[in-house]
Amino acid sequence: MDSIDEILGELPLPPYVTSEDVGFAIRAVTVHAAEQWPDAVRCRNDRAVHPCRLHRWGRRVLDQRGLTDRQVQLLIAEQTAPQR
Repeated sequence: MDSIDEILGELPLPPYVTSEDVGFAIRAVTVHAAEQWPDAVRCRNDRAVHPCRLHRWGRRVLDQRGLTDRQVQLLIAEQTAPQR
């Protein structure tokens, strides 16, 4: 965890997870994906050590919604598929 994470802490979860929250969470996980750097695995978006705060928040929201890893992967694939 970066020092900024220690200061700011975790992002709060919504009281109950709606389908809109799931969309935001999938977006957070997709945008804040892991990327290999010479010194460490870092967030592709903000260069924080992976998983960054937004990636962790997204995963926690998806876990709270009860989605399996397979379901999450399918939602990510839908999000990243080219639009026709």
